[in-house]
Amino acid sequence: MKKITLALLSVLLITALGGCKSTTPQTADKNVKPALMWFDAEANFERFSHPDSIDYYLTKIKSLGFTHAVVDVRPITGEVLFDTEFAPKMREWQGYERKDFDYLGHFIKKAHELGIEVHASLNVFVAGHNYFDRGLVYSTHPEWASVVYTPEGMTSITNEKKKYSAMVNPINEDFRTHILNVLKDLVKRYPDLDGLMLDRVRYDGISADFSDISRQQFEAYIGQKVEKFPEDIFEWKKDSNGKYYPERGKHFLKWIEWRTKNIYDFMALARKEVKAVNPDISFGTYTGAWYPSYYEVGVNFASNQYDPSKDFDWATPEYKNYGYAELIDLYATGNYYTDITIEESLKNKKTVWNETDSQGQSGTWYSVEGSCQKLRHIMKDNQFMGGILVDQFYDNPAKLSATIEMNLKASDGLMVFDIVHIINKGLWKEVENGMRAGGALE
Repeated sequence: MKKITLALLSVLLITALGGCKSTTPQTADKNVKPALMWFDAEANFERFSHPDSIDYYLTKIKSLGFTHAVVDVRPITGEVLFDTEFAPKMREWQGYERKDFDYLGHFIKKAHELGIEVHASLNVFVAGHNYFDRGLVYSTHPEWASVVYTPEGMTSITNEKKKYSAMVNPINEDFRTHILNVLKDLVKRYPDLDGLMLDRVRYDGISADFSDISRQQFEAYIGQKVEKFPEDIFEWKKDSNGKYYPERGKHFLKWIEWRTKNIYDFMALARKEVKAVNPDISFGTYTGAWYPSYYEVGVNFASNQYDPSKDFDWATPEYKNYGYAELIDLYATGNYYTDITIEESLKNKKTVWNETDSQGQSGTWYSVEGSCQKLRHIMKDNQFMGGILVDQFYDNPAKLSATIEMNLKASDGLMVFDIVHIINKGLWKEVENGMRAGGALE
C-alpha cells in the first residue's frame, strides 16, 4: 500500500509541475493558419549539415510566422537521413560528406523549443535519381524500377534521363514491404515527431506502369484478358502539330480506376500501420493541385463525397470510392501557378504543363485563386494547405509575396517549397511581405 501511495503521489507531483513532454510545441493561437516551410534533403544537404545552421533558420522562419518545418528525410534516391536497418543512410551528396549527427532529432529538439512542429517528408514510390544514376534501383534493386510505355516502346524508367525521378511500381509487394518498414521504423525511433508528409505517392505518369505484374493484376481486377497490351489501354498517336498524345483504348477508364485504387489502398494501409506505432502521429501528404490531369498519376486526393465522373470524362462512377482526403490529417497541395488571380488567368490564357502531364492544360483552375476555389469544392469539408514553388518567382519577386498572400487567404494554410530558393536568392523580404499581407504576421 505504501508503494502504491508513493507512486500515486509522484505522478500527481509530476503532473502538477508540468510533467508532460517538454518537447511538445505549444501553439499560442489555435486560430492561426498553419504555415509550412519545406527543407529539401538534397538541395540543403551541405548547408544543414551543421546544427547551428538548423538553429539559425528555424529561428528565422519562426520570426516570419511559420508554424511547421517539413524536413525531407527520404530523398528520391531511396537513401534516408536517419539511422535505420531498413535503408542506407545518405552520408554524402555531390562530394560533400556530412559529419554524423542526429539530423532529424536536432530539428525536432530545436523546433519544439521554438514552438514549431516538425513533419518528416519521405518520397515514397521512387528509389533513384536518373541524373546521377544513383539510388536503390541502380544498386541493389533494379527490379523495383517502373516499366514505362513511351512512343518508342517499353523501357525501364532508369533509361529516361529527362526524368530525374526513377519511380517504382506502386504494386510491387517487395518494395511496399520495404517502404512500410522505413515509415514504421522512423515513427518508432522518433516518438516526438509531429507528423509524416508523404510525397510522390503516385505513379510516374500516364506512361507507368506497364510491367508484367501490372498487366496480370489489372486483368485479375477486370476479370478478363487484355487482348492487346498496351493498345487496349491506350496508344501513342501524333496530333496535327506532331506531338504525341495517348489515344484511349477500350480498357482505359478501368485502368485509370484500378491505378487510383492501388494508391488509395496503399494510403489506407500506410496510415493504419504508422498509427499502430504512434496513434498521435499526423498522417499527411503532398500532391500537385492540378486535379483535372492528376488522374494520370493514379491519384484521387479529393473527398470520397465528390464524384468526378460528373465533371470529367476520365472518371468512372466507381472512381470516387478511392478519394482519400478523409485519410489525411494534414494535406499540402502545389498551387504552382504564376497567375495569381482568376482575372489574370483569363487575361493571359496560358497553357500549363505540369511535371506529370502528358498534355497541356488551361483554364481558371490554373491560377492560385481559381485552384483554391476548385479545391474547396472537391475537398468538401477537408482542409488543404496551398503550396508555392519559390523558384517560379525568381524573375518577379513581388509575385512571390502575392502568391503567399493569396494562398493564406484562399486556402487553409500555406506550404512553401523550398527554403533553399529563398536563401540563394535573398527573398526573405518578399516572404515577410506576403506573410504579413496574408495575416500570418502582425
